[in-house]
Amino acid sequence: MEKILVLDFGGQYNQLIARRVRDHRVYAEILPYTAPLEEIKKRGYRGIIFTGGPNSVFDMSSPHYTADILSLGIPILGICYGCQLISYMAGGEVKTAPVSEYGKIEFTAKESKLFKNVPEKSVVWMSHTDYIATPPEGYDIIGTTFDCPVAAMENTKKDIYAVQFHPEVTHSEYGDRVLYNFLYEICHCKGEWVMDSFIDDTVEKLKAQIGDKNVILGLSGGVDSSVAAGLLSRAVGKQLTCVFVDQGLMRKDEGDFVEKTFTTLFDMNFIRVNCQEQFLKALKGVTDPEEKRRIIGTEFFNVFWDEIRKQNDKGYFAQGTIYPDCIESGKGDADVIKTHHNRVKTPEDVEFLGIIEPLADLFKDEVRRVGERLGIPRELVWRQPFPGPGLGVRIIGEITAEKVKLLQEADAVLRDEMAKNGYERELAQFFCVLPGVNTVGVMGDHRTYENLVAIRAVTTDDFMTADWARIPYDILAKVSNRITNEVKNINRVVYDITSKPPGTVEWE
Repeated sequence: MEKILVLDFGGQYNQLIARRVRDHRVYAEILPYTAPLEEIKKRGYRGIIFTGGPNSVFDMSSPHYTADILSLGIPILGICYGCQLISYMAGGEVKTAPVSEYGKIEFTAKESKLFKNVPEKSVVWMSHTDYIATPPEGYDIIGTTFDCPVAAMENTKKDIYAVQFHPEVTHSEYGDRVLYNFLYEICHCKGEWVMDSFIDDTVEKLKAQIGDKNVILGLSGGVDSSVAAGLLSRAVGKQLTCVFVDQGLMRKDEGDFVEKTFTTLFDMNFIRVNCQEQFLKALKGVTDPEEKRRIIGTEFFNVFWDEIRKQNDKGYFAQGTIYPDCIESGKGDADVIKTHHNRVKTPEDVEFLGIIEPLADLFKDEVRRVGERLGIPRELVWRQPFPGPGLGVRIIGEITAEKVKLLQEADAVLRDEMAKNGYERELAQFFCVLPGVNTVGVMGDHRTYENLVAIRAVTTDDFMTADWARIPYDILAKVSNRITNEVKNINRVVYDITSKPPGTVEWE
């Protein structure tokens, strides 16, 4: 399989670069800048992309790499910091720019394979305080801006290219074309990375690895574990057992939907553990959000592994780990792997033949595509992000069975209306929150003093930042009217118009 290496120097867009490459049907993987040169040589990459980063190349504490990488004979594309690093390693001059460039900047391109089908003038996305004052010997300038004399450069003899702007972000008008040109005009890729071949190849690998042994998977109902279950079911059928812990903090009827989906659609053993009472008992009187999260996490761990122990089967343990969970970041101590909820720590007294992670090479959007091809219902494949503690962090204050029921009903109305008018596809996430506030109201000429419910809806590309969604007033009016009329003990609905930052998407 042809591969592109994204060498991470601490850029915030490292995963985005890899995703953009994969969008062009070429497999990309990310390694930190600490990856040894010998390891890079062995992996047979068709090309290498240096990411951006927040540092200055002339600061010796910044991420650097051996200049020998420029002589491997592998095409290289440097982006932002990566552009400056190439210049620095090849003997060019990098300085603090007299004028920093941030945001959308007009870019002038010269003739180059990198800019094939890119107009002479276009808008690119810049974010830099340093710049290349003088390019290295053997490098030609192929792009400029008003304040940046070397906005792009190339060494055609070595197939090394560099751009000061960020082609991976949508704000760069022809950035996607620039990446395409690097992959196909310079690296001569064929575009063989497709989801259908991934499914077939993965199923065959799973069959060979598992053989006649059994597999246990913790199924949350989220897209990652659901798609992992689908792949494993196709590979080994009844040798797969999925354990679904329903802690009673999911959305209305969601537990039943998960059970129905996986007991009718797939060939597997499905175990559902209903334990709302156990969780509510542990949460009684607790109001601190971090303490609630800790208790819910601990109880889930205990319930799940107690059920696994009952199976008494020393087979394989499967997880819905996806690629971003496994990536080593180039920031700071680059050898530290990010901790993520999809990576489950197994108790010392539970033994398995090994860990299976069938989605460990995929990004979230790729996981969704696999799910669609496996026939998993859209409601699961395109399920919005849902916090691990569930509704426990959407109920402010103490969690009770009555509050959970109330929030489930209000949230169900909101979701129903968004689905009916098709507006759900415009939103990254939307949900109801129960703040624990009572307000005075009037119903049927009688005074009420009931619960207030807040609606939260956001638009975002990456959830690092988010803007509150401008849902049309007539839709909000319909939702509010239905909630106050259909859900007992709610007499007021408010809409959260806070962006992130300063707020967060979730309230707790």
